[in-house]
Amino acid sequence: MHGSRWLWALAAMIGLLGGAQGMTRTGQNQPGQTRALDAQIQRYLTEQFSQTKGLEGVRATVNDQVVTLTGSVPNYRDYLEANHKARSVGSVTGIIARLRVNAPPVPDQQLQHDLAQRLTYDRIGMGQIFNNLTLQVRNGVVTVGGEVLNYADRDSALDIIAGTKGVRGIVDHIRVSPTSQFDDEIRFEAARAIYGNPALRRYWLNPAHPIRIIVNNGHVTLDGVVDSQLDKTLAGTAVNSIPGVFSVRNNLIVAH
Repeated sequence: MHGSRWLWALAAMIGLLGGAQGMTRTGQNQPGQTRALDAQIQRYLTEQFSQTKGLEGVRATVNDQVVTLTGSVPNYRDYLEANHKARSVGSVTGIIARLRVNAPPVPDQQLQHDLAQRLTYDRIGMGQIFNNLTLQVRNGVVTVGGEVLNYADRDSALDIIAGTKGVRGIVDHIRVSPTSQFDDEIRFEAARAIYGNPALRRYWLNPAHPIRIIVNNGHVTLDGVVDSQLDKTLAGTAVNSIPGVFSVRNNLIVAH
């Protein structure tokens, strides 16, 4: 009886091993299927790039569903577009971007000035006073930081930078303020307290140089440039008196 059970167990083990070996043999077709899929992705992307203005110089090679992009594009926006087209293919599992951006050379100081001018007027009338961005340019690569009210404001700023002549790359350090009704109430009260003061109202009338109000979990930061130390003190005092404000960091710079 025991011998019979042993034989059944041995047979079961042999059956399992045979099944595993069968699965292995069946799986030997998978590399061929992967190569076929890679070729299909490569043909699709090659066609897409050849038919899109600015992406004619992009080449795609695919290995194990990972796309490597090489070649060149005329500007950084086209660089992003090439990556987007590759990423939008559902079966792609990764992208290696080795594209050159053949943007015309623009001195870093001039490029930073151009970007500051363009970003200054971005999102006017849509909560612009609640955004504060920082810029640094080195060899055509733009590092942008600071904090904005929402993702739409961040995306708008990045799009402006990507489309600016001379930009060769972007390092995005922009923080998006957390969604908070409590903070929104403080923003409204702070704007009313500052711009409701007749002595400070002129900063509201100049959309290029407002007093910027950044609120994060009840902590307020004031940024921008004001005409006098008195204006800086008035703005800080106005916000500090708002109920619910935990702290005020007055980073306003006096023009002189």
